[in-house]
Amino acid sequence: MSSVLVIGYDPQAIPGIDARALRAALEADLARFAEHGIDAAMTTVVWDGTVESTLVASLTARHWDVVVVGAGIRKAEQLLPLFEQIVNLIHRHAPAAAIAFNTGVGDSLEAARRRL
Repeated sequence: MSSVLVIGYDPQAIPGIDARALRAALEADLARFAEHGIDAAMTTVVWDGTVESTLVASLTARHWDVVVVGAGIRKAEQLLPLFEQIVNLIHRHAPAAAIAFNTGVGDSLEAARRRL
């Protein structure tokens, strides 16, 4: 069974959005993987001192075939340093994993399948 880790920005840390609704959408997106026989997990991060430890723990917890980086991280210009940090952590701690990028909540499965 293929394995996918999805990395997203923690909805609780985004001002002005309905964090509960966004979390529900992320969970629904993640549930689609199981419907296609893919084992998937999600890690959310906040741009603070915990990013590296959070990601290293997730990236080294098991073998990942694909790591999907969410659009909320890579599209926000102010998060460019975080995006770079995440890509480098993936490269260092899950070097065998392909890296994919979604376009938003709802297409993480399609992003991962492009790399599987």
